[in-house]
Amino acid sequence: MLGLVLLNIVVFFPRGLEVSSWYIRMWCIGLGAFFSIFVLYSPGLYKCFYSSWMMVDGLSCPLVVLTWWISFLMILASQFSIKQKNVKFDLFSICVIFLNLVLMLTFSSSGIVFFYVFFEFSLIPTLVLILGWGYQPERLQAGVYMMVYTVSASLPLLALILGVSGMSSVNNLFIGHLIGCAGGIIINSWFAEVFYIVVLGAFLVKLPAFSVHLWLPKAHVEAPVAGSMVLAGVLLKLGGYGIIRMYEFFMLKNFLVSDFLFCFCLWGGVMTSIICVRQVDLKSLIAYSSVGHMSLVLGGTVSGTSWGWEASLGMMLAHGLCSSGLFALANYSYEKVHSRSLMMMKGMLMYLPFLSMWWFLFCVVNMAAPPSINLISEIMLFPSIMFYSMKLIVPLGMMSFLSAVYSLFLYSAVQHGGSPKYMYPFSNTKSNVFTLMILHWIPINLLILKVDIICLWVI
Repeated sequence: MLGLVLLNIVVFFPRGLEVSSWYIRMWCIGLGAFFSIFVLYSPGLYKCFYSSWMMVDGLSCPLVVLTWWISFLMILASQFSIKQKNVKFDLFSICVIFLNLVLMLTFSSSGIVFFYVFFEFSLIPTLVLILGWGYQPERLQAGVYMMVYTVSASLPLLALILGVSGMSSVNNLFIGHLIGCAGGIIINSWFAEVFYIVVLGAFLVKLPAFSVHLWLPKAHVEAPVAGSMVLAGVLLKLGGYGIIRMYEFFMLKNFLVSDFLFCFCLWGGVMTSIICVRQVDLKSLIAYSSVGHMSLVLGGTVSGTSWGWEASLGMMLAHGLCSSGLFALANYSYEKVHSRSLMMMKGMLMYLPFLSMWWFLFCVVNMAAPPSINLISEIMLFPSIMFYSMKLIVPLGMMSFLSAVYSLFLYSAVQHGGSPKYMYPFSNTKSNVFTLMILHWIPINLLILKVDIICLWVI
């Protein structure tokens, strides 16, 4: 793991010309993504590696590998829109690698304060990506939305972390030392409920949960393809990872607010799924579908069961790859039509039939069809939520049904219909597009052969 960090730092200072630095960084981060896969197959994956700076276990290892994989695909997807158009590509590649380094340090940080610092610091390179390479003039408003939502919800968490560390008898602010040490601090029931809200507030915004999700569609719409891929692929997973860590750290269970949060997140997922069916903007539809999938992740996490946590991790991995692939496809369609409107993109099947196959494959994965790891995650979510309350089977079933509805609606709206009347002249399909899609699709369907990465980390 330390070697991957050093490789990430070395990539900042490649030798060679400015033009070749893009390819040097792309291949270096590609090699890092390839070698990070071997972490999943290491025999000591499920044994926690702990030191004063880093803590790597079965929860953080898959997310670190996902970070490397998505970072490589971000640079590959920006080959045409950033590199060939010469839009400050050297600064762009540095920003992507810096974001990769910050995210990797966040997932492997053992200090609770360091975890918070890296968690918040990941917003800065993401904001630079949105403001520097966004498509529309409203990108400044989208960046302000993202910063205000996340920072305002995170400051109470920082005060609480410092307060708990002062009240506990442990001098070192390490997660491994503090797990279970905060259990005797909460005495009053009303304070316990406030404590629960403050602890999870920052991560609910980053997840995002329903009603605090308004920054996400704006950020996705205004971000470039790399910004949308990292937002959906990795940054949303910081919320789920943080909630699971806080459940372990503060031993959260049996709270009245958790019952309300459980019902609210599932019914909120149903509402966002209905919103997806009414969307006319392609990137907004994919962004709202991310909110629905993250509602399932939140439901599995709040359930407090081992199956729920395992299903949440599997859902995060599946959604990170599937949503990133959908945004890459949306960007390629945008480059052909120069519009995100579903009304203007109709009939793409007549012009790009091979790309239509990839649209179909990713829409199928988005609705949790076999053999994707999304399917086994939903199968594991059903019993964990049903054991919590049988009444919640209604919103859970509606979400599963509506995910199929808006996924089929997305495919039919983009591919079927008459020939598009606003189609720009375009060249033949580039080979890197197919490489990008294959590198997205294969891990989603082959991870089902390695289900132990999500089923054994809680043991």
